[in-house]
Amino acid sequence: MAFARAKKREPVGEAELFEYAVGALARRMRTERDLRRLMRARAEEGEAGACAMDAVVVRLKELNYLSDTRFAQDYTRVRKEHEKFGRRRVQQDLMVKGVGKELVASTLETAYEDVDEVALARQYIARKRMKQPSGENAQKETARTMNRLLRAGFSSNAIFKVLKAWDLPEEALVRVSEGGEDSDSYAEPEDRASDSDAYSRQNEDD
Repeated sequence: MAFARAKKREPVGEAELFEYAVGALARRMRTERDLRRLMRARAEEGEAGACAMDAVVVRLKELNYLSDTRFAQDYTRVRKEHEKFGRRRVQQDLMVKGVGKELVASTLETAYEDVDEVALARQYIARKRMKQPSGENAQKETARTMNRLLRAGFSSNAIFKVLKAWDLPEEALVRVSEGGEDSDSYAEPEDRASDSDAYSRQNEDD
């Protein structure tokens, strides 16, 4: 049995595009680049569509509905305060979402200015319920823990301080100081997309 081909959506003008954009922003905050990507699928092709999207973006900014600065600040707050991610992870995620390099730098400078990275790493460990390595597999488990913390955005120096306080076997710490094992060997879904991340969980095309 053949499936019916989905009907192609008819392009819309500036007014309809504005209504769609407002609805998309009402569901969740987005960067300008993300919103343009969504509008592009509905706008007319060529210069007419580009002009309509530009006009919509200008109007949304005037109404204070669209702001990359506010997005970066709110996103950073959630990732740091609720999900306990380190600075490097948040920086990477903001860049992927289309926030400008200078805005990312200034936002993180303010957000992480007085943060104790070691304490934040311990909070992340507690949130993820990561257990202290022990037994005959301590060395392998230590490397695994290190790699998870690296992916969470913490510096190797902060990670070493956390692990050293656990009074682990010397050989395990030596392995960590030399770089540990390949982080891809222990890639885990919860480290790449937290289940409490309101920005990442939702469908990009909603």
